[in-house]
Amino acid sequence: MKLKLRPANKCIYDIVSLGEVLLRLDPGYSRIRCAREFKAWEGGGEYNVARGLSKCFDQRAAVVTSLVDNEVGRLIEDFILQGGVDTKWIKWLPFDGIGGSARNGLNFTERGFGLRGALGMSDRSNTAATKLTPQDIDWNVLFSEYGVRWLHTGGVFAALSDSTSETVTEAVRIAKKWGTIVSYDLNYRSSLWKSNGGLERARKVNRNIANYVDVMIGNEEDYTACLGLEVKDNDENLINLNEIGYKEMLMRASEIYSNLKLIACTLRRVKTATANDWGAMCFADGQTYRGIDFPNLEIFDRVGGGDSFASGFIYGLLNNYNIQLALSFGIVHGALAMTTPGDTSMARKSEIEAIVEGKSARVMR
Repeated sequence: MKLKLRPANKCIYDIVSLGEVLLRLDPGYSRIRCAREFKAWEGGGEYNVARGLSKCFDQRAAVVTSLVDNEVGRLIEDFILQGGVDTKWIKWLPFDGIGGSARNGLNFTERGFGLRGALGMSDRSNTAATKLTPQDIDWNVLFSEYGVRWLHTGGVFAALSDSTSETVTEAVRIAKKWGTIVSYDLNYRSSLWKSNGGLERARKVNRNIANYVDVMIGNEEDYTACLGLEVKDNDENLINLNEIGYKEMLMRASEIYSNLKLIACTLRRVKTATANDWGAMCFADGQTYRGIDFPNLEIFDRVGGGDSFASGFIYGLLNNYNIQLALSFGIVHGALAMTTPGDTSMARKSEIEAIVEGKSARVMR
């Protein structure tokens, strides 16, 4: 499957992500409730994809989001700039002195170890991003005058408020009008939908957005929660699974949403917090594709693995790689991202290429 991409020389951006960017506070080897210090990172399900495409794959990237103009907001901006992502499309809200009218979001994340699972605790109510509306961004200027080859957004941002789901819908609709490829990571988070209509509303919003999407990404739980699709008769060992259940799920998605050109599903079996089976599959043109499998992958920090899969997969598709190779780039990039701390990837493209080509993890001197 070759996507009909806008020419690179006609666009300012290869990738634009739409979503909230949080300040992640990481207690390192400790736990949130026992920590005396935290390491600061930036992160966000949609933003991480643009950042990975910029920093690892040297693609021209921007983020559409909103931040409060105070010291925390400017710290997040500085992190974004370090990742090589253009901040031109950030909508800045004034700071009222206490964060009553709007604030910047925080995400406390502990990594987990062995039988103790990773733990994330978001503090993101009333953030600037939740107030972003379709009218806050001139989408026609972004997609026509500046030009965007690929727009990525997802279910985390759509879940934050009524206005963010409306903003996603408007962005993907206008992106399609100007010939921009749209990818969407379902990224279901029950905690976000809990106060925003629950599972019923999650399905209503995501099913509507799915009508504008070219490349759908998620895991089994995402497809079930967001679109009502289920895997039947699944072998619990995802790496050696009987693929019939997953194939049927992705085929069903293709039948319901004929606009979907590629439908990708990450495969993860959590054995412990530090040992997961990891892989992915994709359905396109009536065929199922598998990339590299990593049984018993050693995990350092699992947060952001799915986002890095998305950025590696998108990189392959942006550069007309065949589907199997694009999948492998996504799987390897996700795997490498989970070997380092923080939401975002610290991998280099050459490292990904070496693993895809079958090279080992021997020390490089």
